[in-house]
Amino acid sequence: MNDVINLLNMHHRFFFYAKKYADLTKQPTPEDSRAWSQILVSLLTGINGLGRHKGSDLEDGSDVKSANAWGAIDFPRFNGCIKAGTLSSYSNNMSFLDNTPNLYFVLWDNEPNYGNERTRIWVVQPRRDPIFREICEKWYDQKATGIIRSSNFQLHAPINENTNIFRNQCGSLYYPLLFEATWVENTYIVDYYEPRTITSGFCQYI
Repeated sequence: MNDVINLLNMHHRFFFYAKKYADLTKQPTPEDSRAWSQILVSLLTGINGLGRHKGSDLEDGSDVKSANAWGAIDFPRFNGCIKAGTLSSYSNNMSFLDNTPNLYFVLWDNEPNYGNERTRIWVVQPRRDPIFREICEKWYDQKATGIIRSSNFQLHAPINENTNIFRNQCGSLYYPLLFEATWVENTYIVDYYEPRTITSGFCQYI
């Protein structure tokens, strides 16, 4: 867990050092939440990435989605959560879920009561979670019939809210929380971590 805290502190320090000059020059803050999030999940799970090879984000076939709300003009979303609109054999059908052990969702936002920066991670099991599979199948069906035209399956995260509800046009659910840490004074403090969620957590209806 020390490496996790060190990484979180490093990300916080780099982001806000850069933000100082971004604000000074009226430019966007340089930030790659995707890479930071993938490294964070690898440290938590012990599962590495693929190095310089193409494919999933983690070597076990799992993927990591990220969203950073710090200084964002609008509310970021988790984009492309399931595969659609590509030439892959896994695209536009449930085979993507059948071949993905876990989906991790990493959100960088602010705790609403005091405004402290916060990092949360949720995880779902696409192969085994019946409720998550239900909304994905509904979305694929609506896309196939033209009701949905976009190829971007989005999940609207609970940004700056103390809830685990993700929203989607095909179903809003409670998602299993894996990890939460909050910035306090000059370091992150871990508020919650339950590794069993990776294999035993399931979405629930609201």
